[in-house]
Amino acid sequence: MPTVMQIGAFRFFFYSNENDEPRHIHIKSAENQAKYWLEPLEFAWNYGFNSRELKQIERHLADNMAYLIESWDNFFGVNDDKSE
Repeated sequence: MPTVMQIGAFRFFFYSNENDEPRHIHIKSAENQAKYWLEPLEFAWNYGFNSRELKQIERHLADNMAYLIESWDNFFGVNDDKSE
């Protein structure tokens, strides 16, 4: 369960066995957890976060999108080079 980044109380991570799904990120804080698809940025599900927290999470995701995609690709060995 690689942690990609930590911002305040939010931990952003993915599960190492989920490479059969499109790029996505899980977010956890205390007992709350959510999942977002990265391309396009889209809410998947939420257990416990309120709407204010979800807006904060979405802002963090948007601000760090390139890093999150790069982290996913590096971990799972994704190569988007279409010229190969």
